[in-house]
Amino acid sequence: MTDPTAPHASAPQTSRVTALHSRHEILGATFTDFGGWAMPVRYTSDLAEHHAVRTAAGLFDISHMAEFIVEGEDAGSFLDYALAGRISTIADDQAKYSLLLDAAGGIIDDVIVYRHHGARYMVVANAGNREAVAAALAERADRFDVEVEDATDHIALVAVQGPASQAILAATTGIVDLIAPLDGLKYYRMTHAQFEAPGEQPVPVHIGRTGYTGEDGFEIYVRATSAVALWDALLEAGEELGLVPAGLAARDTLRLEAGMPLYGHELSLDIVPAQAGLGRVVAIDKDDFVGRTSLAAVVALDAPVLVGLVSEGRRAGRAGYAVLSGEEAVGEITSGALSPTLGHPIAMAFVSPAVSAPGTELSIDVRGTRIPATVTALPFYRRAQ
Repeated sequence: MTDPTAPHASAPQTSRVTALHSRHEILGATFTDFGGWAMPVRYTSDLAEHHAVRTAAGLFDISHMAEFIVEGEDAGSFLDYALAGRISTIADDQAKYSLLLDAAGGIIDDVIVYRHHGARYMVVANAGNREAVAAALAERADRFDVEVEDATDHIALVAVQGPASQAILAATTGIVDLIAPLDGLKYYRMTHAQFEAPGEQPVPVHIGRTGYTGEDGFEIYVRATSAVALWDALLEAGEELGLVPAGLAARDTLRLEAGMPLYGHELSLDIVPAQAGLGRVVAIDKDDFVGRTSLAAVVALDAPVLVGLVSEGRRAGRAGYAVLSGEEAVGEITSGALSPTLGHPIAMAFVSPAVSAPGTELSIDVRGTRIPATVTALPFYRRAQ
């Protein structure tokens, strides 16, 4: 997968653009191709945008994510079969993190599922896996009374993340008729409202208390045609509260500090959930789901497992760098950076189970230099409650 922190002044012309692309250009964004989309990697400074999210709030365009509407009498039982989690039991307006597996138990994608109401769900997938997810859902729907619609092109998705996010949404002009107040909305729950742009008819918005930064925040789904007006309204409301537009570089260091996996780095078809610390996501006691037979078998005792690594100094291990125990290579970095919040290098890596216990002393080969590193439990950062 494309490194989200690799900058390009302009993304390749083959990249798709979101409904907010013109706004990003006006704000001076640097773009990169990510999952086939031209996405802002930064507007001003990676560090400034990262710290804004930790201390106030950041506004992200994540409209490259793919949305699938699943509806029909068998919608719940279909998703129980298609995904690794038990989806049919979540309540209306509840969200659940889950995995889409192949028959061998490898991870096609990690997704978030929202139950809008009754037999209507929304599955949110990663941009680079849109086609693979669409194909898998379509194939698995054959035996169920269900319809699966790829609604990606009609939906824009923006995220307000950070401790000031609730105050910003509450102050946003045009967000009206909230079904449930934001201050009572729990994590991984959704509420609904209307957005009234100046001179336009109201449109529905769906507001989830979800995110990918380790901070409190909201992800807001709106019609693509209303995305610019909503973006502008949010920036205006947040001007006095420290809100800044933030790009993929900050999003990557934020999610890394929070120990959240990125598909193509910590997750892939070659990794089964237990290796990535996601065994809890799998409802192995379900009667049937794709990948169950393979997951029921014992994972090889020497299969690499995901761990956190912390180092001193300023040199960080990057994806692909070798992890060593003495002179022996025992694993490989999947994501790494100098943590803006913590001030020292952090990384996630797949290593041999024999060296995976917290406190184990290892080293990272950083371009020929051995950097001492200590295994630590994930996440690296937790926000104050």
